[in-house]
Amino acid sequence: MISWNLVFIKPLDSKLPTAFTQGTTMDLFIVLVIYLSCLILFFLWNQNHAKGKLPPGPTPLPIVGNILQINTNNVSKSISKLAESYRPVFTVYFGIKPTVVIYGYEAVKEALIDQSEVFSGRGPFPVLDKSVQGLGIVFSNGEQWKQVRRFSLMVLRNMGMGKKSIEDRIQEEALYLVEALKKTNASPCDPTFFLGCAPCNVICSVVFQNRFEDDDEKFSILINYFHENLLISSNSWIQICNAFPLLIHFPGCHNVLLKNIANQCKFIVEKIKEHQESLDLSNPRDFIDYFLIKIEKEKHNKQSEFTMDNLIFTVWDVISAGTETTSTTLRYGLLLLLKHPEVTAKVQEEIDRVVGRHRSPCMQDRSHMPYTDAVVHEIQRFIDLVPNSLPHSVTQDTKFREYLIPKGTTILTSLTSVLHDDKEFPNPDQFDPGHFLDESGNFKKSDYFLAFSAGKRVCIGEGLARMELFLLLTNILQHFTLKSVVDPKDLETAPIVNGVGAAPPIYKLCFIPV
Repeated sequence: MISWNLVFIKPLDSKLPTAFTQGTTMDLFIVLVIYLSCLILFFLWNQNHAKGKLPPGPTPLPIVGNILQINTNNVSKSISKLAESYRPVFTVYFGIKPTVVIYGYEAVKEALIDQSEVFSGRGPFPVLDKSVQGLGIVFSNGEQWKQVRRFSLMVLRNMGMGKKSIEDRIQEEALYLVEALKKTNASPCDPTFFLGCAPCNVICSVVFQNRFEDDDEKFSILINYFHENLLISSNSWIQICNAFPLLIHFPGCHNVLLKNIANQCKFIVEKIKEHQESLDLSNPRDFIDYFLIKIEKEKHNKQSEFTMDNLIFTVWDVISAGTETTSTTLRYGLLLLLKHPEVTAKVQEEIDRVVGRHRSPCMQDRSHMPYTDAVVHEIQRFIDLVPNSLPHSVTQDTKFREYLIPKGTTILTSLTSVLHDDKEFPNPDQFDPGHFLDESGNFKKSDYFLAFSAGKRVCIGEGLARMELFLLLTNILQHFTLKSVVDPKDLETAPIVNGVGAAPPIYKLCFIPV
């Protein structure tokens, strides 16, 4: 029989015996080791279980996965580096969850277009999922997504999307933009707010049936939120939070993002209440009216996807997508035109020749302005605004190439690999409108131009964005000479963030009337 003799020595600063505290500490340590060991063993088992199904990829570490091999400040660049070894389909682990990366035009086309239904799921985005809760268009899934997207597309078309009426609205907003830029008196200015007002007012006229003045305080705050949201959602911390969702419960800039969204939704709720007070069920005026009427028609259907909460986030999706992407593209575009004054001069020569100075550019002019059309496309290709699109997921167990991808697996489609393909676009890292021109100087279409993604999840506002970019850019260049406040050679064009989106550096320029 073994005898255990414990000698208790009373600590100076504690009422608990040393042996007891040491034993407790040891017990906690043992429990922690066992817990971590089980976690690691489960992870390794899961890895082995998944082998033969998912595509190969870099070996992940327990718990953290491949996150140490990913530059969270530039995920797209890290993906391109890994693709040198594993393309066109490979698996990376952001934390413990696998993500299948699809890289290169052929593979992306096969997934998003040839198998569009299967790859139409929306993958998780934990930071925003907490706020959006799967509502709206962008972050919803399943039948809810199908119904709300289909309905929204129908309403947007009814409101003139892709038609002459919306073109007239953009031209009107372009004139407001020109007048606002004239008020800068050719002094150095940051164009961010000006370039946000125009596209935001266009989409607001569709959603709210009214535009806002530039000095409207609530409107100004709304636009600033959109700009700030892009910067926050694309920074390194958000990528880490999405990989390790537990971090969402801690302090960080993600809380600012969620607060911004909440404030934007308050603004939307105010507008919805105004519409409810004056709603005519037989005469819808705008997007909100159409949605409110749909809610009324389906009020007895308990399974209806058309609810007030869904209306709020659908409107948020439409305005967000309709404002910040176009605004950022214009802002990036002007920076590139400052950097390449020889390109700007050619565009202005074409505007003078085709449009002149006595009328506004229209969409019919585009077919007669191949160089300008090429410049607009090259801006979008070069800036690669949403490098990896938003996360997709597969809606069922899917055979892709020789691999089996389980239902619900997150899919990352590298749009960078398509827009910067060096065979389709020689010297893809150089800004060159010649990428979209043939030997005769005619505009040349490219199947690789996937700036708006492709398939079932393609941007629903693509037609509107194309109109806005052409009309707003040509109106600016018709009325102003762009002057950089520094030597164009010293202008930096690399994005300041490159996560969900790519945002240009902050810069100033002078709009000199011509």
